[in-house]
Amino acid sequence: MATPRTAPLARSLIADLSGASGRPVRICGWIEFGGHGPVVRDHTGRVGLGGLTAEVVAESAVEVLGQVAGADDGTITILLDELRVLGPAQGPLPISQSSPLEERLDWRFLDLRRDEARLVFEVQTTAERAMRDFWAGEGFLEIHSPKIRATANRSGRELFTLDYFGRKAYLAQSPQFHKQMAMAAGFDRVFEIGPVFRANPLATDRHDTEFTSVDAEISWISSHEDVMAFEERWLAHVLAEVERRHGEQIERAFGTTVRVPTLPFPRVSMTEAYEILGGLGWRGETGGGDIDREGERLLAAHIAAVRDHDFVFVTEYGVAARPFYHMRLEEGSAATRGFDLLWKGLEVTTGAQREHRYEVLTEQAAKRGISLTAIAFYLDYFKYGCPPHGGFGLGLTRMLMSILGQPDVREVTYLHRGVHRLAP
Repeated sequence: MATPRTAPLARSLIADLSGASGRPVRICGWIEFGGHGPVVRDHTGRVGLGGLTAEVVAESAVEVLGQVAGADDGTITILLDELRVLGPAQGPLPISQSSPLEERLDWRFLDLRRDEARLVFEVQTTAERAMRDFWAGEGFLEIHSPKIRATANRSGRELFTLDYFGRKAYLAQSPQFHKQMAMAAGFDRVFEIGPVFRANPLATDRHDTEFTSVDAEISWISSHEDVMAFEERWLAHVLAEVERRHGEQIERAFGTTVRVPTLPFPRVSMTEAYEILGGLGWRGETGGGDIDREGERLLAAHIAAVRDHDFVFVTEYGVAARPFYHMRLEEGSAATRGFDLLWKGLEVTTGAQREHRYEVLTEQAAKRGISLTAIAFYLDYFKYGCPPHGGFGLGLTRMLMSILGQPDVREVTYLHRGVHRLAP
């Protein structure tokens, strides 16, 4: 009669070892060597190894079998029975924590083994879960719009083109038109979290050619104020959840305090922004109804100083600075019901009340020189009863930059795509 095989010991996580002294455990992770001897690391923590005699290359993937031993000072060690090298490292790592960012990005899978890098994506996961929880409570539907498009809805200078079975097609720069289609369909409130593509030639610390956009659109609004009021409630909920789950870790890892904002956020019209910036010595262009990067920084710093707030809505952008589908502030106005949200001086959101009246929308498009034939499918949305609506788009990586106090979008992107980087 065959002897029954003993079931393998279930994997234990290092974070769960407290109070398990004397218990046999199986730990799976990577081996490290430091001033206090060998350590095994998994995604929940580190624990020292006692009794290791074999030579193992650092960062090898290992399976550890042993007994938990607790010390009087509260530290825990695994007294080793057996160590199995399941994925041997071939030699010393080609990068370290002090390597330049571009070198670390060349070996991104190794760079992501850092505790700080993992924390970025733990925060991202919490933030997205909190977003969806809030949207669910507010009656939103989730949509997934196509990323291959027949027409553009933003500047042609930022379009990626591709061959689509012999026809020219474009990678989506925004889900904007399809969000508005959902309003015409009677979906009332929708959101989407998905990739967008911008052929932006700028190689800066806040630009990328592919990123995750967080979009929402709401029907039956009275003005862009309804959109801003919704967004600030939504963001306050998300930040409260991030602070609750990760606040202490973020403080230790990045030296940044997650501040849950008070409501309402400060609001500054473009006219008021020009007045404030003029008093601060800003020398930017004031004729186009927009402000530049330096102006955004100065304005946000001013609001932080006088209002003690990390956020400011800048409203009433000029017609020339906004897409044709943004509603005018008033009939004949040179300003729109469009806004940006600045967070610690970084633009993270663009939003507006949209123009939903067919005749007005076609007139605004024609004045911009836009071919009505090319956007006929879009204009059709407004022919058969489209409600007043508006929404916003938020860049997920810029949000993470602001939460974590990181100066470069590449540090908070899983795999960055920019002018000079297409791999890995």
